[in-house]
Amino acid sequence: MRALPRLALLAMLFSPAALAEVHEVKMLNRGASGAMVYEPDYLHLQPGDSVRFLPTQSGHNAATLDGLLPAGAEPFKGKINQALEVKFEVPGFYGIQCSPHVSMGMVMLIQVGEAATPAVPDGLNPRAGERLAKIIERELTSR
Repeated sequence: MRALPRLALLAMLFSPAALAEVHEVKMLNRGASGAMVYEPDYLHLQPGDSVRFLPTQSGHNAATLDGLLPAGAEPFKGKINQALEVKFEVPGFYGIQCSPHVSMGMVMLIQVGEAATPAVPDGLNPRAGERLAKIIERELTSR
C-alpha cells in the first residue's frame, strides 16, 4: 500500500502540468528594439506554459490580436497597468497587442507547439503589420 502514494507523487511530478513554465514579458515605452515594445517580442511555448505580462512602464496591456489566434483558443484582454498571466493550451500562433499602442506597432508573437508560419492579419495598421512581419521573418523563416 505504501507504493501507491509514492507512485501518485511521481506521476504528479512528471506530468505535463508539473513541467509547465511561466515566461515573463515586459511591456515597455522604450526597449532595445525601439519605442512601444514587448520584451521579448517572440516566445515559443509548449502547450500548458503560461506568460506573465508585466506593466514595467505605465499605460500598457496585453490583448489578443484579431485574425491571429488559433481555432479554439479563447481571446483575452488585460487591463491597462495591470499584470496579466495567461495559460496557453491550444497550439498555434497568437498575435498579442497593446490596445492603446497597437497603432504605434506594439505587438508580439507567441508560438505554442509546432505550427505553420503565420501571415500578418489583413487590416492591421501599417506599423503593427510591419513589426509583426519582421518578427515572423526573424524568428520563423530562418528555421
